[in-house]
Amino acid sequence: MDLIRLERVSVPGRLEPVRFSLAAGEMLGLIGPNGAGKSTLLNALAGIQPHTGSLSYFGFDAAHLSPKQRAQRIGFLPQSHHSAWSLSVEDVVALGRLPWGDEDAALITSAMQRTGVLEWRTRKVAELSGGEQARVWLARVLAGQPVLLLADEPIASLDLRHQRKVMELLRDHAHQDRSVVLSIHDLGLAARYCDKLCLLAEGQVLAYGTPQEVLTEAHITAAFQVDVHIDLTTNPPIILPK
Repeated sequence: MDLIRLERVSVPGRLEPVRFSLAAGEMLGLIGPNGAGKSTLLNALAGIQPHTGSLSYFGFDAAHLSPKQRAQRIGFLPQSHHSAWSLSVEDVVALGRLPWGDEDAALITSAMQRTGVLEWRTRKVAELSGGEQARVWLARVLAGQPVLLLADEPIASLDLRHQRKVMELLRDHAHQDRSVVLSIHDLGLAARYCDKLCLLAEGQVLAYGTPQEVLTEAHITAAFQVDVHIDLTTNPPIILPK
């Protein structure tokens, strides 16, 4: 059974009709130039952006899911994060348990360990760097154990080491009979870690499929308007402008 299915989901003026399905165990990368529609699509999947078309999760029409069911099953990590209160790292991560009505200490601690923020558990999140805060907010989402995890540019503010760690963490989360959909600008990392890719440009889907099917010179040149060199046989894959 598909974990998520879209049938002609669109946002007038921002996103042309999109159709695809994603099975449990798969990680989908949304790629494309700035303004392509990646964030708009993620917001529609998260229920934040009004849209037309049919969207179903776990075999159920999204419109029939209660707010509580949606919050328990779907975790969303937006591009920007902030707290209106002076919260500690542990307090922020504990927010991920709100949909469940508990503060499961084991799950909260596990999420902090997996994202490498446990040592800061008592520090105020506002005292951390942007990259450190990004890992704290990811821990918050993981603490809720979502079946579907949506992440908008989760590695944008991270250094090279933590980019790799976060991509590995997200891939592992998806492969535990769950799914992850993320937007990402690094095409090499997208090729290395994602099971499927959706290439967007000007609000339209140019290509959808495996990295080998999507990351062709013709597709990338059409989307980014630049000639590229692509070699997916190397480890890691190479995708560079000429």
